[in-house]
Amino acid sequence: MKVLLLKDPKDKDSGPDPYITELGEYGFEATLIPVLSFEFISLEGLFEKLSCPESYGGLVFTSPRALEAIKICLRENSKNEAWSKSLKQRWNTKPAYVVGKTTASLVEEIGLSSHGEKSGNAEKLAEYICSREKLNSLALLFPCGALKREVLPTILREKGIALESLIVYQTTQHSDLQESLSSYFSQQGIPACIVFFSPSGVRFCLQHIQKLSGNFINTIKFAAIGPTTAEAMEAAGIPVSCTAESPTPQDLAAGIQKALNLQNHSLSK
Repeated sequence: MKVLLLKDPKDKDSGPDPYITELGEYGFEATLIPVLSFEFISLEGLFEKLSCPESYGGLVFTSPRALEAIKICLRENSKNEAWSKSLKQRWNTKPAYVVGKTTASLVEEIGLSSHGEKSGNAEKLAEYICSREKLNSLALLFPCGALKREVLPTILREKGIALESLIVYQTTQHSDLQESLSSYFSQQGIPACIVFFSPSGVRFCLQHIQKLSGNFINTIKFAAIGPTTAEAMEAAGIPVSCTAESPTPQDLAAGIQKALNLQNHSLSK
């Protein structure tokens, strides 16, 4: 059975995409189609703030792209040297809060220790931060995207936890998206399941999918990587057949297998 994943592939250097691998273990034939493109901005401003750890109480990351912005900064020899010699150690005396395992692993790649990776979403991460941070302490630095949701900032503000947001990337539609979707449907046919990985993915893909699926759209099971994406799908009128318990390949594969079980009782890992 075919599963269409509307997400960017994992970095080429790090082997096969874990979602394709895990779904393959369940007997699914998974295909990735990149949906989003990212433009990084304010990188000089970002590094200026990273150069002043004493001004902040810690860091908050809810997106792998925010870490990517830091890694781009560190490609410059002078910045990398400053980071390695002292900045990294000084930031390591403060917490780096992360929303999930992917973000945690990227934080560790730049030499920092992460906290809160089991949160899974912004709301739970905000609650975790509030349980650890004291009122009237230094602001937490929050590199983020232009489309960030206000859940985390709102909860922290209501609890009196200072947060300084800095937009470091903008999200746009991938230039090849429409062509890739058309090619997939013409060559592979109608998939058994389509997985959305972000609210932006819903916004950019839904109209194309409806057009390409035609009357067969009701045969497709739609899955979400998490509750935020599921909310966006429901708001757009898409029936959500499953939401991964946590945003991991294992939980997504298990959820899809369960959602499709009525169609294929023999499918098992």
